[in-house]
Amino acid sequence: MKRPDGTRGTARPATAARQSPTHPSSFTKMWHDLRPIGRNADTGGYRRYAWTGADADCRTWFQEQAEARGLTYETDRNGNQWAWLGDPAAGDAVVTGSHLDSVPDGGAFDGPLGVVSSFAALDELRARGAEFTRPLALTNFGDEEGARFGLACVGSRLTAGRLTREAAYELRDADGVTLPQAMERAGYDPEAIGPDPERLARVGAFVELHVEQGRALDLSGDPVGIASAIWPHGRWRFDFRGEANHAGTTRLVDRRDPMLSYAETVLAARREAELAGALATFGKIAVEPNGVNAIPSLVRGWLDSRAADQDTLDTVVTAIEKAAREYAEAHGIDLDVVRESFTPVVEFQHALRDEMGEILRERTGGTLPVLGTGAGHDAGILSESIPTAMLFVRNPTGVSHSPAEHADEDDCLAGVRALADVLEGLACR
Repeated sequence: MKRPDGTRGTARPATAARQSPTHPSSFTKMWHDLRPIGRNADTGGYRRYAWTGADADCRTWFQEQAEARGLTYETDRNGNQWAWLGDPAAGDAVVTGSHLDSVPDGGAFDGPLGVVSSFAALDELRARGAEFTRPLALTNFGDEEGARFGLACVGSRLTAGRLTREAAYELRDADGVTLPQAMERAGYDPEAIGPDPERLARVGAFVELHVEQGRALDLSGDPVGIASAIWPHGRWRFDFRGEANHAGTTRLVDRRDPMLSYAETVLAARREAELAGALATFGKIAVEPNGVNAIPSLVRGWLDSRAADQDTLDTVVTAIEKAAREYAEAHGIDLDVVRESFTPVVEFQHALRDEMGEILRERTGGTLPVLGTGAGHDAGILSESIPTAMLFVRNPTGVSHSPAEHADEDDCLAGVRALADVLEGLACR
């Protein structure tokens, strides 16, 4: 199988080599080696954006981990990384992994925990002398967070055909660089991107381990849990257009200031979310001309909204837009609202979820909690194409998308053991 540099990887037999135990030391070393990449010295947060230098360093790390274990390494047409044990063409593969990119000043665990744990789980299985009867693959999906181009899960969306090549070509970052330009500068071929049904047809199950982005496990006292569903969620762009003018000479009554309408809409979003038991956040804003002594001509804000069901989400977003239009009209402001992305509710396949729960019950003697989440994941995107499931590792603070995001090492290692148990139950029968 060819690598991007034209060389070929060497496939290993589908029997895991017997090695001396490397867990937990393998996890600890990998975590130590990966952790500095893309970390900002001032904030302590991560800036691992798609197709940047930090992203390239993360990709190099992944390739080195794969090759150090004798796995067949490849990058697919959409820039996602794969490391194979066994014959990829055999089909019915068990796949695990997550992503390595981050939100602006994000935490260390969101994404990387799943990738590091996938390699550590393989090390654990080799230490056990596990005999594989199905191919196993470890993955790093590209641009999951959407921090650079504004759309989450680009790599998995392209692969699953849920993002067209034409729409992907329209994606631009804050500097006007398009996705194809960024990929080409990073040494990848943007002409190749698009649906990859042949690859997905090889996969029999995808299991993603992720740090919990909430406190449900902390409250229940469990180090690991199983995902039940992902809430429906989306991103909407609100463009408030007014009139630029001088902040020191323009009377208040003469102003068409879009910032007022935007500010009132932010408050309305909080109010509507509280009333519905949902979530709504304006977390990103762009202002033109963006001068201290200038009344803005444009305030562009991005709404992220999520709810436990579709009807509730529709109710919240409709109410926010209605309030925004009323505020805009009152201030003489023009308003455009554009839905930039949307993911419907994902109910993880019960058969795989139940099988995973049964495997863990047999091996641990206990029952893991099953919980939903408002966070989107590659596993959710892929769920329409292949059976998917998720494991969550306890986050004692519940904080995520922040440098304060955390998971204790003992819980991380419990997650590795749980993932290894699941992979052994699925791929070593």
